Amino acid sequence: MVESRSCVQREGVYRWFSTLTSAQRAEFLCGLLDLCIPIELRFLGSCLEDLARKDYHSLRDAEIKANNPADLSGLTNVTDEVVRSKLLVSLALLGTDNREAAGVLYRTLTHIDTVINNYGLALNDGRTEEQFLLLFTMASNHPAFNFHQKQVLRHQLGHIQDILTPDFISRPVKTATVKISLNL
Repeated sequence: MVESRSCVQREGVYRWFSTLTSAQRAEFLCGLLDLCIPIELRFLGSCLEDLARKDYHSLRDAEIKANNPADLSGLTNVTDEVVRSKLLVSLALLGTDNREAAGVLYRTLTHIDTVINNYGLALNDGRTEEQFLLLFTMASNHPAFNFHQKQVLRHQLGHIQDILTPDFISRPVKTATVKISLNL
């Protein structure tokens, strides 16, 4: 009886998870990983490594660019959808200890307020909204960024979420959490 109920709950979680946006899935998974003990993390790391190995050759060139500060320094126009896509790929492939490349990405991402205010970037067009939420969710959880950088990026993420939420004027500012149940 308990096993049957557990299976039903698991299926419900799978269904719920499949309805989340990429940013929400990333945030949720990072939260789950924070709850794991070291031996569980090592096991999960092995599983992820095996899955990632399948795409290793096709992503190798992109990984080299993602970890090269000179290549990243050209990706500054976040109003361009192609640049945002490249930034997402770069964040996904950025090495965990590449502080220099993370610094370049950090400088690019922290100018988002200026971009939104000066260029009137429409964050509510669906695709742009999703890209920005994913960019800042990934960056604020990425181990290549130091604590201060993550805090600033998390604050930026909260600001973007506030812009995207219709009642943000009456809502208190959130800088430390992402609303998982946000319907985008």
